[in-house]
Order: sequence, then structure tokens, then C-alpha cells
Amino acid sequence: MISKILVPSDGSKTAQRAAGYAIDLAKQLKASIIALSVIDERPFIAQTVPASDTARHTIEPIEDYLREAAKGYAGEIKELCDKSGVESNISIRKGHPVEEIVKEAKRSKANLIIMGSHGRSALSAAVLGSVSYGVIHKDTSIPILIVRD
Repeated sequence: MISKILVPSDGSKTAQRAAGYAIDLAKQLKASIIALSVIDERPFIAQTVPASDTARHTIEPIEDYLREAAKGYAGEIKELCDKSGVESNISIRKGHPVEEIVKEAKRSKANLIIMGSHGRSALSAAVLGSVSYGVIHKDTSIPILIVRD
């Protein structure tokens, strides 16, 4: 029985579309939604200036901006849930999106993950990286529903 649905969002149109499917399904099943947004720190790992030489005040605004964006993405899903009468919670994580999605699904005991995909080919996903591709191929027993653009 599906009682908890995890819905990761990066704010894209495909993520919003997946959220719509998830909310419709949750309403039919009387399930709850966990709206997840992951702050991906990977783009900031490669630095030309050593971290010890970087002024802290330049790093904090970037982190604040990313946290606010993540809260906004998850908050949009929560608002849609509230309008539809679907129980929901927000989860904001920091790290590698694939890892954090799988960890959150296990931690929250989600029965289903519903997420969007841009529909890239396997080669393109391997070269550019694809979160949905990574989650599908991660060792997890939780069913995953992919909504394509």
C-alpha cells in the first residue's frame, strides 16, 4: 500500500509536472507527500582559490540563496498539496542529489518516489549527469515513477 510519496524538486517544469502527478495519486490513495529539495554543492567543490583564502562573507550569501531556492521549490509543492487537501511535509537536504533522494526515501519510509526527467539519452545522462537516471540505478527497493517532459 502506498501511504507516503517522495517528490524531489529542482524547480524545473518536469519536476512541477511530476509533483502534479504525485498530488493526484496521493489524493486518490489518501497518501501523504514529502516534498524534497536538495542543495547540490558539487558546482562549488572545484575552486580556484583555496577555501582558507576565501572570505566567509562571499560563501554565506551563496549558501543562503541556494537554501531559499530549495525552500521555494519544496514550498510550491506544499502549497499545491494544501490546495488539494493532501497532507505534506517539506525536507531540505544538502549534498549529492541522487544520494540524498535515496537517503530521504529510506529515512521517511516512502513507498514511492515520483520525479521528473528531462528525457536525455543514456549517453547524454552519463556525460552530463542525470539525477533520475542515478536514482533509478541506485540500489533501492523503493518503486520509482518517472514523469517525462
